[in-house]
Amino acid sequence: MTMNKALLALALGFALAACTNQQQAEDAAADASEAATEAAEAATAAAETGDNIAADAAQAAADEAAAAAEAAATSADAAAGAATGDAADMAADMAEEAANVAEDAKDAAQDAEDAAEDIQDAVEH
Repeated sequence: MTMNKALLALALGFALAACTNQQQAEDAAADASEAATEAAEAATAAAETGDNIAADAAQAAADEAAAAAEAAATSADAAAGAATGDAADMAADMAEEAANVAEDAKDAAQDAEDAAEDIQDAVEH
């Protein structure tokens, strides 16, 4: 009986770890998606300034953020379907890394937007 309780506790522990990893991956995918949306908005704003160089840089960053968001979503799916706790943990870590890439790309798109606005201000004055 004691062995059954120990095995049950172990199985519950693995299930809880898998749920935690899945939630971690889903949160990272959501963060990456939000960053990609913000990067796309920055690219649109940069394009509206008329500065092609900054707009192109912002669009490239937005594209990178979108790709990272897609990678994070794929990793979240992998975490949800992982056969082992280690695989779920690895997939969750990959989702977080993709979210970090998306966030960095968003920052780059926003920097390009700021540069385009600075150029537009300089031309107007």
